[in-house]
Amino acid sequence: MSSFVKNKDKDKYGIVLDAGSSHTAMFIYKWPANKQNGTGIVSQHTECQVKGGGISIYAGIRGGAAKSLQECMEQAVKDIPKSRHKLTPLYLGATAGMRLLNISKPKESGEILKEVGDKLKTYPFSFKGATILSGQEEGAYGWVTVNYLLENYVKYGFVGHWLSSGRPTVGSLDFGRASTQITFVTKETVENKDNQMNLRLYGQDYMIYTPSFLCYGRDQVLLRLLAHPIMAFSAFYYTHNVLQETTGITITSPAHLENSALAVCNMSFQEMKTKGVDKEERLKDYCAVSIFVQELLVKGYGFDDVSIPHISFQKNAGGTSVGWSLGYMLRLSNLLPAEDTFLRKALPSDAWNALIALFSLLIITAVFFLLRASCKKESDGVV
Repeated sequence: MSSFVKNKDKDKYGIVLDAGSSHTAMFIYKWPANKQNGTGIVSQHTECQVKGGGISIYAGIRGGAAKSLQECMEQAVKDIPKSRHKLTPLYLGATAGMRLLNISKPKESGEILKEVGDKLKTYPFSFKGATILSGQEEGAYGWVTVNYLLENYVKYGFVGHWLSSGRPTVGSLDFGRASTQITFVTKETVENKDNQMNLRLYGQDYMIYTPSFLCYGRDQVLLRLLAHPIMAFSAFYYTHNVLQETTGITITSPAHLENSALAVCNMSFQEMKTKGVDKEERLKDYCAVSIFVQELLVKGYGFDDVSIPHISFQKNAGGTSVGWSLGYMLRLSNLLPAEDTFLRKALPSDAWNALIALFSLLIITAVFFLLRASCKKESDGVV
């Protein structure tokens, strides 16, 4: 069985604060200290969920956003070895909640970013900035994360070098609280250049299409439904789970999506609770969200009987949260693996020794039988 073979040097660390519309999450990543033009495999070290809502809810509340980050930042101080503190890059990336606030109240948005920036500078890390990501950046970094975790860029070959995996990339979907994104590689001409990004990853060029739809996230859609009597994904994952757990329908087609959404809408709150839905405060929302997800996937994004079975709803992969934060840090820190790396997927030395011994035994056995067959043939030819 393969394992990760580490060098004797200390690991390096990086921190990303994902300041979403509904909450903030802190992710600590680590990778080998020695690297050439990048790194090997970046892994998630620890994470911390910030209590309370997203930083945008603290508009007009002086000190509120900065104070909310304190507990998780203190955890980061403990989780990262003291000798590595000053070398650890620290980023905060805000998404749709702050994008909306920046549109409606740009002054208060700027005050929050300055406040959290000043707070993060007080910690013993290398603070790199607090910024608002565009929807396109959020989608692109999420796409980088997904394909990185699936090893669709490079893989460590049996010959001892990083090689192109030869695999096609996959597209990614993100259905957040305030926005939704879809991202995939394309060779087609993109009408709106704002939705196009060119990335160079592991020696390969990728042109990706990454439109973002602000106000089409879960919470914003529900607010609009409350304001207007019209019919109209993290959230994709949770909605998909609720649909399957409550209805027992395996979703592999548009018809399954529709039937499961209708089944949920016809259930009472008590029926949903007995089916295992444990977040009682969200029971009232599942019908509307299920219908919107169905409309978004089928009519909005155009998924059909052929493509829906290929959608995988994931929250984590390989012990790492699936989101934009890993791709964000890979991009900003230039932590892209080179061909020579000091952390690689390999067999332990004992396993290699056993394989070499087995291989040698097979060769000796093969030679023995060849010689025996040759001698027998000569013997049979003697009169």
